[in-house]
Amino acid sequence: MILPESNPEAMVPLPAQSDRPSSSGGGSTAPQPSHPSADSDSEAVASSNHRRSSRLPVVVIEPQRGWHLFNWRELLNYRDLLYFLVLRDVTVLYKQTILGLAWAILNPFLNMVVFTVIFGMLLKVPSDGKPYALFSFAALLPWTYFSQSLTSSTNSLIQGVNLFTKVYFPRVLMPLVAVFSKLLDFSIALLFLVAMLIYYRVMPSWNVVYLPLLIILMMLTSAGVGMGLSALAIQYRDIRHAMQFVVQILMYAAPVVWPVSKLPDELRLWYGLYPLAGVIEGFRCAILSTGPMPWDLIGMGSITAIISFLAGALYFRRTERFFADVA
Repeated sequence: MILPESNPEAMVPLPAQSDRPSSSGGGSTAPQPSHPSADSDSEAVASSNHRRSSRLPVVVIEPQRGWHLFNWRELLNYRDLLYFLVLRDVTVLYKQTILGLAWAILNPFLNMVVFTVIFGMLLKVPSDGKPYALFSFAALLPWTYFSQSLTSSTNSLIQGVNLFTKVYFPRVLMPLVAVFSKLLDFSIALLFLVAMLIYYRVMPSWNVVYLPLLIILMMLTSAGVGMGLSALAIQYRDIRHAMQFVVQILMYAAPVVWPVSKLPDELRLWYGLYPLAGVIEGFRCAILSTGPMPWDLIGMGSITAIISFLAGALYFRRTERFFADVA
């Protein structure tokens, strides 16, 4: 048998596998050559990661104990979230509706028709020399805003459980969303009131410049009472069911269907402790020119509104840390 002649130039010796341990265990292993460039790269990466982690801010969220008002800087940082929550509230309310924003007018308009027929035509309730339709609608304008924002604020934490139990944000934004979102309905109804003034040919007085003050007082009252009731409603669900007849009692206690001039003089100042009394009567005086501005009612109502706002905010902050546990 003749073997082919081997070519000595084609025979290349295989590298010795000194870096692999012998399977039999008898062979010795050669030390690995060191790689100074790889070691320096790993040290540089570790140093870079350390510097990057030292630059990242660390935020520790801890509950506040005691009685505290809001963290205004935190609320300012979350102003975009408040805007989007208000936008979501308005969008969901009128989504897939046929009449859309017209519902903002229908609610006070239908109440005005009922009150005009019952109290204006049948019971002959005085209306300070103005058409009873205008008299009642001017009062229903702030009252509708107050009742709707109060009801929505009370139920805000119950309806937003799936939101505030998963991510952190200032919980007080939940009841405040209703206070701001209902301003859209208020503005639309206000435009309808302007159309009614043109139809009845009633000229507003120069006291209309005080409308922003009355609107702020109206919002302050809604926010204060709404914060307090929302904190109570998340713990005691009876509050949500009681709101239906509480709102009705507050409406007939307010001068919506009757004028403040029917009150005795000795009770007028005490009646001003009801914030909506000064707001409603102020709306009538500013828009319908029914008389001078009721500064006595507005002053007493402002004191009550500020106290209710501070009390509601303090109670909300006091009980805020329990919301996720009792929800």
